[in-house]
Amino acid sequence: MPSPNSSDLSSSSFILASIPGLEGAHFWMAIPLCSLYIVAIAGNCAVLFIVKTEPSLHAPMYFFLCMLAAIDLALSTSTVPRVLSFYWFNTKEISFGACLVQMFLIHSLSAIESTVLLAMAVDRYVAICHPLRHAAILTNALTAKIGLAAMARGVLFFLPLPLLLLPLPFCNSRVLSHSFCLHQDVMNLACANTTPSVVYGLTAILLVMGLDALLICISYALILRAVLQLASWKERVRAFSTCVAHVGVVLAFYVPLIGLSVVHRFGKGLAPLVRVTMGNVYILVPAVLNPIIYGVRTKQIQRRILSLI
Repeated sequence: MPSPNSSDLSSSSFILASIPGLEGAHFWMAIPLCSLYIVAIAGNCAVLFIVKTEPSLHAPMYFFLCMLAAIDLALSTSTVPRVLSFYWFNTKEISFGACLVQMFLIHSLSAIESTVLLAMAVDRYVAICHPLRHAAILTNALTAKIGLAAMARGVLFFLPLPLLLLPLPFCNSRVLSHSFCLHQDVMNLACANTTPSVVYGLTAILLVMGLDALLICISYALILRAVLQLASWKERVRAFSTCVAHVGVVLAFYVPLIGLSVVHRFGKGLAPLVRVTMGNVYILVPAVLNPIIYGVRTKQIQRRILSLI
């Protein structure tokens, strides 16, 4: 039974994390955050526009890149404006419902991005190991179906997370450890048995991000084996260079994800600045780096960007 001081579900709210001793610097701390957000919006919108208007880029790899750009736009927009509002206007409280919606968007969009990264790894495997069959295997219709499957997978796996938190009473401290809502962060504030939520959350992470990371590693092991079988060193470098951009995007996604997970699991004694910084890195770094990485590595995108400038 909920304790007498449990917060009422309709009026409950959470307090976004502040950095002790640096409250007066929030305005200045938000400036680089806002700058990175503007770069992320501009870069990903540019990728979507260039791929749409450049017929030579109407291929599965670039359609997957458009999916990544759309996901990054949605993920950053669902979090960063609320964080900036907190830093600039001191709006510390976020309602229970808004927190659950934001939490669902963060986790489901991250799952969709992980699935798209796996699809891009398979695309690179087919392009290198079976180049003559690449166009026949990865058609535009199949690419669209993969995008729909990634969306359905992210929604179905992570929709239960807010539903499991919905009936829980929150009667302890309501202060989050980030300036946005994450499942484990919110779950730790409940004053009831959270075992079902813990078990399901860990299972969902392992079956989506964990499985995707394993399959991406297997894909690149097969790619590396095929590349090493090529006759000359020049051919090996040329073949593997087509994967450099994707490897960079994978690292930009999984390194902050793993870092944030480690902070939550083992960083109880860390300074609040570390937790807040890791959270902001997680929501912004992939969105900022993805268009830059592909812009540097793709000559067609480079030419269109230069022509636009």
